[in-house]
Amino acid sequence: VQLQASGGGLVQAGGSLRLSCEVSGRTINNYNMAWFRQAPGKEREFVQGIRWSGSVTASADSVKGRFTVSRSVAKNMIYLQMNSLKPEDTAVYYCKASLNARSVPYWGKGTLVTVSS
Repeated sequence: VQLQASGGGLVQAGGSLRLSCEVSGRTINNYNMAWFRQAPGKEREFVQGIRWSGSVTASADSVKGRFTVSRSVAKNMIYLQMNSLKPEDTAVYYCKASLNARSVPYWGKGTLVTVSS
């Protein structure tokens, strides 16, 4: 499974971005997918996920009500719509695919999001 995140960039506080994660090698409706992020000097943290069934997990408290994950099975992609961005959302965003909690996950290269104040 290969994952490629894209859509990052520089945006002003209050703005929006939509990240995409293109998956190849397997179909996403067999995998639990998720977005993570890692800010400079901090550990990687979970943002939000979408299960193989299409149901969406709870999001991190820090992004609740602002970020929404979705997917397109036809395009084999997942997305992260980010609204009302804050400077503290600045991070490299990664997508992750896993069959289940015990399987080795797949990670894509991240995409950098920078939010200016």
